[in-house]
Amino acid sequence: MVQNGATATPADRAAQGKAARKRAPRTSHADWIPAAHRPDPVAVLERQGRDRLQELMPIRYGRMTASPLAFLRGAAAVMAADLASQPHTGLMVQLCGDAHLLNFGLYASPERTLLFDLNDFDETFPGPFEWDVKRLAASVAVAARENGHPEEQVRRAAQAAAGEYRTGIRRLAARGELAVWYERIDADQLLPLVRSARRRKQVESTLSRARRRTSLHALGKLTETVDGRPRIVHVPPLLEPAGAPDMASLRKIFSDYRSTLSEERRLLLDRYRFVDAARKVVGVGSVGTRCFIVLLAGRDAGDPLFLQIKEAGKSVLEDHLPNGPYVHPGHRVVAGQQLLQAASDIFLGWMSGPQGRAYYWRQMRDMKGSADVAGMSPRRLQNYAGLCGTALARAHARSGDRMAIAGYLGGSDTFDRAVAEFALRYADQNAADHAALGAAVIAGVVQAAPGV
Repeated sequence: MVQNGATATPADRAAQGKAARKRAPRTSHADWIPAAHRPDPVAVLERQGRDRLQELMPIRYGRMTASPLAFLRGAAAVMAADLASQPHTGLMVQLCGDAHLLNFGLYASPERTLLFDLNDFDETFPGPFEWDVKRLAASVAVAARENGHPEEQVRRAAQAAAGEYRTGIRRLAARGELAVWYERIDADQLLPLVRSARRRKQVESTLSRARRRTSLHALGKLTETVDGRPRIVHVPPLLEPAGAPDMASLRKIFSDYRSTLSEERRLLLDRYRFVDAARKVVGVGSVGTRCFIVLLAGRDAGDPLFLQIKEAGKSVLEDHLPNGPYVHPGHRVVAGQQLLQAASDIFLGWMSGPQGRAYYWRQMRDMKGSADVAGMSPRRLQNYAGLCGTALARAHARSGDRMAIAGYLGGSDTFDRAVAEFALRYADQNAADHAALGAAVIAGVVQAAPGV
């Protein structure tokens, strides 16, 4: 995080960044040699899952065995341990903690502008800036290989993620504090990046779909009318109405959550009434954590608001880094999101639930959208990887010392090429770990429910 920002000159801070090259030369980021006592990846996943809903764990493993990229998405804890075994720069930022390329996407700002940014913060925690960059680049390499891209194109895409990150940090290092804070990537800025008319139409279609993904849209897809009132549909095991004990708990923690919002947002929330709630299975790495959706109604039944309540546990980074500033895991997630995103959900809040479990709240759908990475050509994936790198640089510049990081990165592509080499090597490791999980399923060590 920023140190002595008020007294050190930009030149001093850049020099501090250059000095970090002695701790971790830029070329050293190319290295990936598994530690001699590297933990078994399946054991890491099993240990992480001990406190989760055990009946849902086969779904998690079924989703992770689907492909190497799906495995990477669910294996943030595995990669966190691997990154921690390597030398690092000591240049700290608020990390996303799980900055793979599918954790970037579209969402609405409070002003109803569609933005492109990071969109998952379950693992956010202060740490060395390059950990996020390496996870992003590795995910790009894994995705490119899954798409069947030639190895040179795989390398170029991974290098684009690191290169645009470096370019973004250096650009922001030259800007003032408020200018950096107000920086954002408007979704309309994506269109000039697309050259062909066909691709432009595809991007416009993605933006249009995102704008339609609202609570009103969700009302039609996730509810049915029972005795004249909307009720969340029953789609087991992915969506199941909350039982009486859960419903009572949710009503209680709803009032506790309300207290973490600012006064004007509490007033807005008070205009809605509690209608229904259900347990929902979400994501890949999150499967097994306790997650609910709550349907609220405002002016009438046709004025819905869907909120998501998600369990917040320890970040996968916490075992490998000094203590962070937040004791409550839900507070950690909310504060990290507000720091990293250019604009955040007005209903973000946190509280403790039954058995002292930590949760955070947010809108379930607020014009959210994501890219279809699986269908991307080498050129499109390279452009998208660069866009993610730019967004990550903007996020890191808000919490870290961007001038020191820029000084460390420098004007050459030394860092970019090193990270690309790491990404290819780690993609090999990830493929081996994915195969190990598949073998564990076949051997009956873990159970998997594919296709759920």
